Formats: sequence, C-alpha cells, structure tokens
Amino acid sequence: MNYIRKNKSIFKCILSFIIFFSSSYIQLLLVKILNIDLKNITIIKSTIVNTISSFTIAVLLILLYRKELIKEFKIFKKDISKNLDIGFKYWVIGLILMVVSNMIIIFIFEAGKANNEEAIQKMIKAVPFLVLISAGIFAPITEEILFRKTFKDIISNKITYIIISGLIFGYLHVASANSLQQFLYIIPYSSLGICFAISYSKTDTIFTSISMHMLHNILLTIISIMKLFL
Repeated sequence: MNYIRKNKSIFKCILSFIIFFSSSYIQLLLVKILNIDLKNITIIKSTIVNTISSFTIAVLLILLYRKELIKEFKIFKKDISKNLDIGFKYWVIGLILMVVSNMIIIFIFEAGKANNEEAIQKMIKAVPFLVLISAGIFAPITEEILFRKTFKDIISNKITYIIISGLIFGYLHVASANSLQQFLYIIPYSSLGICFAISYSKTDTIFTSISMHMLHNILLTIISIMKLFL
C-alpha cells in the first residue's frame, strides 16, 4: 500500500510540474483565442494573458490535489490561530533572511534588481489590480502546492524535504538569470522557500504556508504600488 501511495505521489509531482511548465502554451492558446498580435502586444494585454494563465494553472493543481487539500484545510481550520502563529514566525525569519541577503547582493556584489522583479514592476505600473490578484492569490496557491506539497509527499526525511523544496523554489525564481550576480538571488528566494517548508512541516497543512505566501506577496505588491503611484 505504501509503495502504491509513493508511486502515486511521484506521478502527481511530475504531473504538477508538467502543468506548471505548460504555462507558456496556455498563454499562446489565450493569445490565439483573444486574437492578440504578438508583435504589438502591450504590457496590459500581456498581464491579462499572464493572469488568466496563472488562474488556470492554480485551478488545475487544486483539482489534482483536491482530496488532500480538503483534509489539510480541516487541519488548518481546527487550530487556525496556532497554525498562523507558526507560519507567521517562520515567515518573519524568512523575510529577515531575504532582506539581509538582498542587501548584501545589491551593495557588495552590485547585482541590481532580480530579473523577475523588474518584469513584475512593469506589470504593476500598467495593471496594478491584476498583478495584486495574480501575485497575491494565484501564485502562492500554485507555488505552495508545487514546491511544498508535491515534495513533502515523496520525501520522507524532513530536513531533506525542507532543503530541496527551498532550493528548487529559489532556483526557478532565478532560472532566467544572465549573470552570476543575478543568480545569487537564489539565496533570498531559497531562504523564504525553506521557511515556508518548515512551517508546512510543523503544521502538516499546506494552508499555513499558502497564507503566509499570500501575505508576503500582497504586502510586497502593495508597497510596490504605493512607490509607483504616491
């Protein structure tokens, strides 16, 4: 029975990553459906396509893990204050590690902003509300299922799970890096990913890390909006 369950978890993990990496194909399909000219696509249209794609992937992953998510939501709801307290504590630790490592990378290694942050800033300037929804709701659900849930189900050793979950989370946030300095941003992203993995491991409910990931992304997006428009 354990062997069958393990194989099923591995299959779901692989399928989850296939769904995640199919985002570009979903976006191309949306471009064709909406009859958008790729040569003259605006940042607004690009953000709309990206948001719809993010929503689609989040829904597909929720459907794939719906039974487990229902069980883990009950665990989360049963002792919500304790779960949020644990999640918040590790989020603060992750945030401090992110800030410190970001400062070191920027001021000592002179790396500038991470590539994905620059792209997000452009989208925020064009369509702030859509970015708030996409980054604040859809992205945390997708990323926590993908980087936390899938690996926790197939890696029995907690420390190994936490490290792998955090490192892969960090790596995929800097996969487009075109220099060593840019690649160094794997450190802050992995630090946050590791802290999310710890909070999930300690509470046994993915909704702890989803809640903190949402809080993190929403706060950062709101701060970015305020900087641009105030």
